[in-house]
Amino acid sequence: MERPRPLHDPDPYSTPPYGEPGPWAPAPPVQHPAATPAHGTQLPQPPHGGTTPPHGTPGPAPHLPQQPQPLHGGATPPHGTPGSGPHLPQQPQPPHGGATPPHGGATPPHGTPGSGPHLPQQSQQPHGGATPPHGTPGPGPHGASQAMSVPGQPGGGQGAPRQAYDPWNVPLQQVGSLPPETREKREKRGRRVLFIGVAVIALLSGLIGGATGAYLERNGTGDVELRQADAESADRPKGSVAGIASATLPGVVTLHVSGDSAQGTGTGFVLDGKGHILTNNHVVEPAGTGGEVSVAFSGGETAKAEVVGRDSGYDLAVVKVSGVRGLKPLPLGNSENVQVGDAVVAIGAPFDLENTVTSGIISAKERPITAGGEKGDGSDISYVDALQTDAPINPGNSGGPLVDSKARVIGINSAIRSADDSSEPGGGQAGSIGLGFAIPINQGKRVAEELINFGKATHPVIGVTLDTEYNGDGARIADKGRNGGSSVNENGPGDKAGLKPGDVITEVDGRAVHSSDELIVKVRAHRPKDRLRLTVERDGDDREVTLVLGSASSG
Repeated sequence: MERPRPLHDPDPYSTPPYGEPGPWAPAPPVQHPAATPAHGTQLPQPPHGGTTPPHGTPGPAPHLPQQPQPLHGGATPPHGTPGSGPHLPQQPQPPHGGATPPHGGATPPHGTPGSGPHLPQQSQQPHGGATPPHGTPGPGPHGASQAMSVPGQPGGGQGAPRQAYDPWNVPLQQVGSLPPETREKREKRGRRVLFIGVAVIALLSGLIGGATGAYLERNGTGDVELRQADAESADRPKGSVAGIASATLPGVVTLHVSGDSAQGTGTGFVLDGKGHILTNNHVVEPAGTGGEVSVAFSGGETAKAEVVGRDSGYDLAVVKVSGVRGLKPLPLGNSENVQVGDAVVAIGAPFDLENTVTSGIISAKERPITAGGEKGDGSDISYVDALQTDAPINPGNSGGPLVDSKARVIGINSAIRSADDSSEPGGGQAGSIGLGFAIPINQGKRVAEELINFGKATHPVIGVTLDTEYNGDGARIADKGRNGGSSVNENGPGDKAGLKPGDVITEVDGRAVHSSDELIVKVRAHRPKDRLRLTVERDGDDREVTLVLGSASSG
């Protein structure tokens, strides 16, 4: 069969497929160029003409795809002409005798295996070696390996000594590889990862918990349980307000009074185990002679009471309950021992709010207070040489106890100065403005004893009629009495002391007197038969007189 004519002049090397298979000469010995590892330490070189890997063992060519090689005997590979693969030019084969064309020599004709720049020739497997699959280079003729000389490298260029290069004998290198981890390092790294994970979880839990708590605090959800102090003992120090109240309240009562035309509420306190209770006259006055008085104790018990006696001049009254057990009488103090600034506690039922406790101090002593006078004839006016306190006292506190720091009664709350009625203490209903007045217990004790024992009280008197219209300083004795008689009672205390009509009394026991009411208050603060020293002004001259107080019945 006639061979096809070539498209151009025959290849002087007679390379297939246009010429006959050329006389392939054995390849020079395999060269081993010096290889430098990734970390810069040169590897030891195998001896010249090192051993070729076993037949058929694929040799890795880093970064260089494997060139297909012709089968033994010059047959064309199954997939086409050698060197025709894309991007993989065939390396030139030396002519018989092993001479390698010089660098830059003539390029073989199209289709002939040509040299590709920068692609070193892959070594060939020995004759008889198994052909690697998928185009892996097979063995060359006579089992020799092919090599290409690279200028500038050992063995490059003609006449230069050659070094065998065996790609299969180069130790495997991994650029940037690290030494294998030990078990200790792995455990340490695991602990570090575990610690970091726990810290992250704790942080996230705190953030989530805080956000949740803030949300629940603002918006609330579900049941809310608030913090609360544990239960404590109910006992309090005796000198504290709570301790004083605890000791006093069992002996304080609330009075509800009703009569034919009026009713009212007030306070009182137990005097003895027989059921006697002391209160103000104006508290029980609405009951008259046919009204009712009901007493409510702090424990909740109630009982009917009867009026034992009352005195409008002192504004005091005594009622008595019967058949009541467990009464708690309050101890009585001494009002002469009271000093301005002493702590006090007031207990009562202001506006019918029973068992109300307020506290304050003694603001002043011996305040001349008059109350009442609704009848117009002066028979209901009370004159009190009072203790002043800033402990809140309101309507309904009347008759209640004013006690000291030892829970002893030192006064009976009786009057207040109200903001809407500055002329009459206790006349308004606006409530306390810090001006409360109490009858000294020394005076209350004497009057209570007389009311219990005799049903009425006596008043100390000096036996004169006073000029209530006098506007000067002091108390002036009137020119005439009420019935047109003498203003100085015959054989009375004043007459015996030498007092005359028109005399002006300016002092009582060395204390100034500015009005007739003040003189009455000073006299009422004493007992009958007490001795008084008076300073009298007569015709521009001052003189002192001494008298013994007389007695007048309240009835």
